[in-house]
Amino acid sequence: MLYLFVQSAVGGLLNATFGNATEMIISMYALKNGMTRIVKQSLLGSILSNMLLVLGCAFFCGGIVHHQNVQNFNKATALVNSGLLLMAVMGLLFPALLQFTHTEIHKGKSEIALSRVSSCIMLVAYASYLFFQLKSKKNQYSSLDEATENNEEDSDEDEVPEIRHWEAIGWLIVLTLWISVLSGYLVDAIQGASESMNMPVAFISVILLPIVGNAAEHAGAIMFAMKDKLDITLGIAIGSSTQISMFVIPFCVIVGWFMGKPMDLNFQLFETATLFITVLVVAFMLQEGQSNYFKGLMLILCYLIVAASFFVHNDPSDDDD
Repeated sequence: MLYLFVQSAVGGLLNATFGNATEMIISMYALKNGMTRIVKQSLLGSILSNMLLVLGCAFFCGGIVHHQNVQNFNKATALVNSGLLLMAVMGLLFPALLQFTHTEIHKGKSEIALSRVSSCIMLVAYASYLFFQLKSKKNQYSSLDEATENNEEDSDEDEVPEIRHWEAIGWLIVLTLWISVLSGYLVDAIQGASESMNMPVAFISVILLPIVGNAAEHAGAIMFAMKDKLDITLGIAIGSSTQISMFVIPFCVIVGWFMGKPMDLNFQLFETATLFITVLVVAFMLQEGQSNYFKGLMLILCYLIVAASFFVHNDPSDDDD
């Protein structure tokens, strides 16, 4: 694991970046072919999956294994990520409200213009967050206390890495290239799978596709939670959601701008409300700086409610693509 060779902050960033490579590649291919709704739904699904399913399973498994001890994590890191996620919700909410209330000055153009301006601001905010996390406040993002840090160092010394760090990075690059080859087939098969399985395209894009794409992150988050390393677990689950909402989605808007594609931050009111409620639920779960199996179970059950909602949801923009 890359966490054995680099500091936890850099390791969390690398894990989130390579873990989100699947979403970025699929998004670029779908955006190139004008499937903007597929892009929005798959990215939204990745955020929901990481925040509810991945984090919930990690809390649940970690709480079962360490049921006699309280599992703690760095509350300051969780609060900063929660603030960024709320900022991302703000960026997605206003374009949806413009369309829902029909208050655009220039119909069909104001939403895209607002989305592009907001995307540039969100990218600046995410770059500032990276500088804040890796440079300005790196001591704040260390372990909870010296005893915990020493315990983690002792645990890392006992774990002998099976491959070198350059070999790990090489494998990540090779697998990312292989995913780029398969992404085209995956996107093209969504419509056919929807018709053959009699499932809404929104359900496949928001629920099924992110579960497959986040399989590696899912396993990694559970593994570190069972080893009582919740700071790394949060870096995988919440950090990945933050990167998608504050970097990948605005980046897709800017790329679509240069491609001449009408990609914006209008995720429709239903999807935006779902994301807003999810961020609030997770923020309340993280405010104590502690986790247990009950919190994990609650997050998993919340994800099942979201999945059921999208199964009966009729996407009003199915004809756009």
